[in-house]
Amino acid sequence: QVQLEESGGGLVQAGASLRLSCAASGRTFSVYPMGWFRQAPGKEREFVAAIRWSGNTYYADSVKGRFTISRDNAKNTVYLQMNSLKPEDTAVYYCVAFNMGEITIATHWDYWGQGTQVTVSS
Repeated sequence: QVQLEESGGGLVQAGASLRLSCAASGRTFSVYPMGWFRQAPGKEREFVAAIRWSGNTYYADSVKGRFTISRDNAKNTVYLQMNSLKPEDTAVYYCVAFNMGEITIATHWDYWGQGTQVTVSS
């Protein structure tokens, strides 16, 4: 069993930056890959980014070049650095862990955090 807790969300203006954190606890030896999804009001859950044990990273086209996923294995923590934020980035961001299939498919991830709200004003 793995527990995930996100933090770092907030309300910012377009063009600003925000850094989300996700701390993993429990059965952390099997936590990877890890990643981020987001869900905007009235929209489907959307893949944002993922990182594998190897360090290989993956990004949705909508965030590539603006967002960076990273991790600190010693702290069992994954981060999402979000730069040049746009109003369309507004969503609840969820940390996810462990996936044995396609990383862009939400139902393939085993563990989910409670979510943290990111709001970007224009």
